[in-house]
Amino acid sequence: MAQASRRRSRAGLLRRSTALARPRQWRQRLVFWFGALAIGVTSVAFAWLADGAQHLFSAAFVRDDWRRFLPLAVTPAGFALLAWLALRYFPGSQGSGIPQAIAARHVRQDEERSWFLSLRMVVGKIALTTGGLLFGASIGREGPTVQVGASIMLAAARKGGMAQARGLILAGSAAGIAAAFNTPLAGIVFAIEEMGRSYQSRTNGVVLSAVIIAGLASLAIVGNYTYFGVSDAAAHDPLDWLLVVICGIVGGALGATFSLATLKITRRVRRMRTHDPVGRTVIVALAAGMVVAIIGVATGGQTFGTGYEQARAAIEGEAPSALYFVGKFVASLASTVAGIPGGLFAPSLSVGAGLGGTLGSLVGGDIGLAAILGMAGYFAGVVQAPMTAFVIILEMTGNHGNVIPLMLASMLGYGVSRLISPEPLYHALSRLFLADLIRRQRADDAGAVSRPDPV
Repeated sequence: MAQASRRRSRAGLLRRSTALARPRQWRQRLVFWFGALAIGVTSVAFAWLADGAQHLFSAAFVRDDWRRFLPLAVTPAGFALLAWLALRYFPGSQGSGIPQAIAARHVRQDEERSWFLSLRMVVGKIALTTGGLLFGASIGREGPTVQVGASIMLAAARKGGMAQARGLILAGSAAGIAAAFNTPLAGIVFAIEEMGRSYQSRTNGVVLSAVIIAGLASLAIVGNYTYFGVSDAAAHDPLDWLLVVICGIVGGALGATFSLATLKITRRVRRMRTHDPVGRTVIVALAAGMVVAIIGVATGGQTFGTGYEQARAAIEGEAPSALYFVGKFVASLASTVAGIPGGLFAPSLSVGAGLGGTLGSLVGGDIGLAAILGMAGYFAGVVQAPMTAFVIILEMTGNHGNVIPLMLASMLGYGVSRLISPEPLYHALSRLFLADLIRRQRADDAGAVSRPDPV
């Protein structure tokens, strides 16, 4: 028995060593590594473009003179243009991009996956998300980087003749998150928790190697950094632990409200578009753009863009305006349902930081600590992924002494969110994209030429 087992072990080792020596195996590995490297480089370029667009908008319109009112015309018009371009030339690019990557893992044919993930989609996603920030949308680039990363990895897989499409989409998504935030652990946790609810152990090496290579590419270009700097805020006394509970519960409830409102409005808008997709898409985008513009002008430009500066200021201990998180919440909701490409990560973190900072001011606690806890509770409430929430915030703030408070706030946010909104946002939206694909296939089978109604 023992001898037979040893023989089988030696035979298996021989087969694996022979496979490693095959030229095709090395060609596939080289193509895969090149794809991961391309994700890292593209993520950095995307970040530069997005930051440049946001700064250009701020320099042009966030002022104390008459130009501060120009977004009332520019932002709605820009939203309408971007929504039309997305519908006409890049269907499937609308919204975050994470639901599309999730949907692509549920289909079996390459032709079906290409509707969600392709090099054409990479161009459209980057261009239109950058355009959204150029017009003042309350969106981020990090979620779109997931769709970009998955698209690049899938294209590399086709070039290299690799067959594990689902695992490669997972790897590309994780690499995109890791490179976008410089958070390699969060990329891996995100792949396990949010992208791959049926995660398979054989994809471990694929995901890890993709994250490492993409992270090294980003590191080589922009250096080592923490997204929000380094915070030393930590829970010490009973008031701090009270903040953990308050920020977790309130943040989770508000995050669930955002998720529930997004799903309800999105479904209603989809029904409205049934008979006139183009016209009603433009009307919805105009209305959403006007909401974003009015809030932005009323808050002195604070709610335009990603909200990175406001979140960082709160983490550094600067008390936010009491109404900032409310305005940012509504502006982010309007931008999400407008039919334009753009992510939720950065705006959600900003809303959470504003909420936490406000709660910290009300109870007389540490503003910086409250901002971080608010981010954890709210973000976990929106995406219902508590592990991703606390790991990504831990890495973005460089505060490893705050692990337990962040875990608790994230779990409280997740638990409260599940009570209010049972459907995880990204997975519910992915089902809408899959429904679009099914309708398109039925129309094609019937001999009709149709375009999917985007989210």
